[in-house]
Amino acid sequence: MAYYQEEIECASPETIKGIQEEKFLKQVRHVWDNVPYYRKKMEEKGVFVDDIKSMADISKLPFLSKADLKVAYPYGLLGVPLSECVRIHSTSGTTGKRVIAFYTKEDIDLWDTCCARAIVAAGGTKDDVVHVAYGYGLFTGGAGLDGGSHKLGCLTVPVSSGNTERQILFMMDLKATILACTPSYAAYLAESLSEMGYGPDDIPLKAGIFGAEAWSEEMRRDIEAKLGIKAYDIYGLTELSGPGVSFECSAQGGMHINEDHFYAEIIDPDTGEVLPEGEYGELVFTALDKKAFPLLRYRTRDICRLTREKCSCGRTFIRMAKPKGRSDDMLIIRGVNVFPSQIETVLMKEGYAANYQIIVDRVKNTDTLDVHVELMPEMFTDSISDIDERRRALETGIHNILGIKAKVTLVAPKTIQRSEGKAVRVIDKRKI
Repeated sequence: MAYYQEEIECASPETIKGIQEEKFLKQVRHVWDNVPYYRKKMEEKGVFVDDIKSMADISKLPFLSKADLKVAYPYGLLGVPLSECVRIHSTSGTTGKRVIAFYTKEDIDLWDTCCARAIVAAGGTKDDVVHVAYGYGLFTGGAGLDGGSHKLGCLTVPVSSGNTERQILFMMDLKATILACTPSYAAYLAESLSEMGYGPDDIPLKAGIFGAEAWSEEMRRDIEAKLGIKAYDIYGLTELSGPGVSFECSAQGGMHINEDHFYAEIIDPDTGEVLPEGEYGELVFTALDKKAFPLLRYRTRDICRLTREKCSCGRTFIRMAKPKGRSDDMLIIRGVNVFPSQIETVLMKEGYAANYQIIVDRVKNTDTLDVHVELMPEMFTDSISDIDERRRALETGIHNILGIKAKVTLVAPKTIQRSEGKAVRVIDKRKI
């Protein structure tokens, strides 16, 4: 088993706790002294820096949310002089103020280290060719995996997103061994390669590192089969540093959180109460040593659980389950909590690709749920009875998993717009 930093990744829980507590206390002092916005939140809660004496006191601190980041835009949460910052990244939000995160040279170095760990966990070495098809620029995906690949010493192909024909040319000619992009774009690349006559045995890739959007286990297996790879999940947020906050190992039993840099909690999203290990709730992160944008108790809105069960890979970092949805983009339809990943699971079990769109509306005060699903080429037929049978089967499957009815519309292959970045899965037309 290979590791990038074995002495940290396989350290005892006691060693990790010691590292976390030392960094945490320094970070709280750093924020108190340098971030007036958060200091005011502490004072409003009746908490002062000297009240925080150990990691156990973290629950005394106030939460931060994306709303805080927008109120404090652009410099209100900056923890160092602007002259010490060397880069920003920003969210891809389309409404209101974007979230901007700042980085010092040291912040970027620790981020690169986290991504290098993820690449090694996916079987990467300095001899690999890493094809980075995440977007570059303000989006963190390209920069994160690019930095990790450089740190490890791989040949890095910074192709960014888009221009699929060029992507495939470089991938095949340079014999790329690791693909890094969103899972929806990996699925699109697999589809395009197949159309060009390439089968799994023709493709030089051995692994893929996919993140930035939700994807199901069924989608993972489909990508793996079509590209002939092992697909690894990676997790991150622009607010914390981007991909590399946590990463999957060969066991694929959850993503190991880089605990020497990030402290994780699970809370009840409604009450803010910290939940016991193993329970599902909202994931909260504290950046332990990021100086330019030092977020304490940041609410991610991702719903998952944590476990310290022993992992066969030998790493001792706590693992987070793949988020099953978000508390803020979770759809509430007719009083039922609906996650797009639940619908995706039904589609892929029935043999469909992950090319679908969920449309929610409100008609005469009643929520409607429409799911547009793209037929596979081999399913496409002129027979109305065949199409109706497939549609009814999907409607039954969705009803069984959600408990509410959905209207399924089957459309011709390639009629749902493909994504080269994050896929747009949900259109919510309700005025709520």
